[in-house]
Amino acid sequence: MPSRRTPRPDWVLARRVALGHRIAQLRQAAELSQEELGNRAGLERRSIQRYESAARDPRYSDLLLIAYALRVHVTDLLH
Repeated sequence: MPSRRTPRPDWVLARRVALGHRIAQLRQAAELSQEELGNRAGLERRSIQRYESAARDPRYSDLLLIAYALRVHVTDLLH
């Protein structure tokens, strides 16, 4: 896969970090481990870990699955 020509702006990276923290916060409030959330969402635990640590941008479909597994609206992940 080719690399990006320009790096992502700092505000984009900051929002990725905020999203990861929000997923972790909601997961912990639901008393779920990363493994349990992954199982509920049909995702690998490693994917959940990467999203929470802001190592990767989640696909929209993954955000929908995570929100459904946490029983929240997808927009609740983006606050």
